[in-house]
Amino acid sequence: MKKSVIASLLALTMLSACDKKAGDVAGDKPKAGTTTAPAGSKWEEMVAATPDGGFLMGNPNAAVKLVEYGSLTCSHCGDFATQGVPKLIENYISTGQVSFEFRNYVRDPFDVVGALTTRCGGAGPFFQMTEQMFAQQGDWMGKLQTVDQAKMASLSKMSPVQQFSEISKLAGFDQFALERGVPADKLNACFADKAATDKLVEMRDKANTEIQLSGTPTFVINGKKVENAADWTALEPAIRASLGS
Repeated sequence: MKKSVIASLLALTMLSACDKKAGDVAGDKPKAGTTTAPAGSKWEEMVAATPDGGFLMGNPNAAVKLVEYGSLTCSHCGDFATQGVPKLIENYISTGQVSFEFRNYVRDPFDVVGALTTRCGGAGPFFQMTEQMFAQQGDWMGKLQTVDQAKMASLSKMSPVQQFSEISKLAGFDQFALERGVPADKLNACFADKAATDKLVEMRDKANTEIQLSGTPTFVINGKKVENAADWTALEPAIRASLGS
């Protein structure tokens, strides 16, 4: 990765709105049109990487396809993860009616490192790691906010991989990953994977141009952006309408 890419990420400002491995799927391949999970599995346990760079939970042939563009450093995204996602899974994903794809929208360098961390284990643990990182958001963001400016300034003099590794240590992502079965050498390999970082930047840029994303979380249902729906209370009616209920 070129330093110019990292420099641009370090220069990003926060949006005012805050405002199993890849392809692993339990059971047999579901048939088109069915809402019944393959024998011996549950829809919420079926996770796969998508061509757009996200990770999809649930029935890939669901009538309603929900996509969230979310940032790990966004408090509203954290609120949705803790308050909305459990209800989404229980009432809609588990029935096979709705699939849920999460696409990282990186707003700052800390977001980039957090995203690389949660994505490092592949599809299987992605949603659990993302949920747990959101649950601990106040803790690791608090650590980063206490780092002095001189230390932060020194990051710009490091190589991209060194920057990622140092941010990981400052935030405690290295320990977070280790406790969830991702050893240091594997995490460092993910930080050094240029294609992985390029995909995050590509998802961000594509969201900006294709759906004119102006804040996170932003939701898309069956390819159409849901306006004014940053929380579960506002989003659920749109899901129900798409289901015709």
